[in-house]
Amino acid sequence: MWEGCDLGVRLLQSHLRSVYVGYLAVALPVFVLTYASVVAAGWLPCLLIWISKPWLDRTILFALSRALFAERTDLSDLWAARREVWGSQLATTLTLRRLSASRSFTQPVRQLEGLAGAELTARIRQLAPRHRGVARTLTQVFATAEFAIFASLLSLQAWLAPHTGSLNWIDFLQNSTGKQVLLTTLAYAMAVAFLEPFYVAAGFGMYLNRRVELEAWDVEQELRRAFAS
Repeated sequence: MWEGCDLGVRLLQSHLRSVYVGYLAVALPVFVLTYASVVAAGWLPCLLIWISKPWLDRTILFALSRALFAERTDLSDLWAARREVWGSQLATTLTLRRLSASRSFTQPVRQLEGLAGAELTARIRQLAPRHRGVARTLTQVFATAEFAIFASLLSLQAWLAPHTGSLNWIDFLQNSTGKQVLLTTLAYAMAVAFLEPFYVAAGFGMYLNRRVELEAWDVEQELRRAFAS
């Protein structure tokens, strides 16, 4: 399964421009809109970006599913499939999927296979057993990497700013001025914008690996039946 993650990342690398153009065309306006919530609370823009990540992942997954068959994804392709990509499963995407630690692995089933209800549940149960642990570990790894990038970007302003004496990090982090909130939101948005396609690609690679395992198993069973008869 970890080799499947690597396969997904390699797929993204080979179609980097196609995936990122569509993703950023959707993500950047969302990031700007979330910043409008700063009038309510300084921490709200980052929270809204965090909540919107599963919905933004659908654009990435759409582009990757086309890249798998060597198809380039233009903005016109994304717009033509807007109902399928952006409108489908909106409520669950922003609620249950946001709370799922294995969403990178199960999202391709929900978005690409066109199943619903009992069929969808059965399909996830067929794919997921014994592999949710890898998917959850993947989420933890990327969450750690995202925090590291976010903290690095955020600390740049402190390290590069002229000051004397030691820096009081508690005062720095508790600073809620408009400029500080903007810089914090910008740092988190940049971390998400850079890293999220790699997270989705790794989960998509796991999904592809599992599909190959299942389909090969199906062929084996058919051959066993054929020779047994």
